Amino acid sequence: MTDCGDPEERLDLFRRAISGDTESLDRLLASFSGYLHVLSRTHLDKRIQHRVSPSDVVQETLMEAHRDIANFHGLELHEFTGWLRQVLVHNIANAVGTHMLAAKRSVHREQLVGSLSASVDHSHQRLSALAADAYRSPASEAGHQETLSELAAALEQLPSDYRTVIVLRHLEGLDFAEVADRMERTSGAVRMLWLRAIEHLRLAMEKQS
Repeated sequence: MTDCGDPEERLDLFRRAISGDTESLDRLLASFSGYLHVLSRTHLDKRIQHRVSPSDVVQETLMEAHRDIANFHGLELHEFTGWLRQVLVHNIANAVGTHMLAAKRSVHREQLVGSLSASVDHSHQRLSALAADAYRSPASEAGHQETLSELAAALEQLPSDYRTVIVLRHLEGLDFAEVADRMERTSGAVRMLWLRAIEHLRLAMEKQS
């Protein structure tokens, strides 16, 4: 993750970015890359990821956010985070509509966007809860957003199995039996994998502090 410094510096960066400072906007958007990757990997239909990758969707989202920053009318950092999620949702919907013929025939775009928006927001809430429960509960909104970005960036650095078990358990809210079924492992093996993954995530977070 691009270092934005402490929460107050991040808030100042946000204010300069939405005021028209292009360099600040570049740094701010880069700091959200890991966060968007986590959400994209979780919600981009696995059946089309051989055609369009989560990274492709994130790159398109960052480019569109940079281009369309004038369309953002909020004044708070959490509003900017929500706006980025909506840009991501629309790009995931575009990918599904382009690469899944069944979706073209059976799902109206408005329904797809609405469903994706709800599920992405739910994942955001779960990610926020993981950040607050496992690490710290910042006093400020800027501090919370900073922690959220740090957590997502650390999650992206984990080995694939560690990242998968945390995403399934925390972002998708599956119980250990469901995670075991999805990962084709025993429940006991999944529990041990999850414990190791959480410890590695904690260490990765400490390195960023």
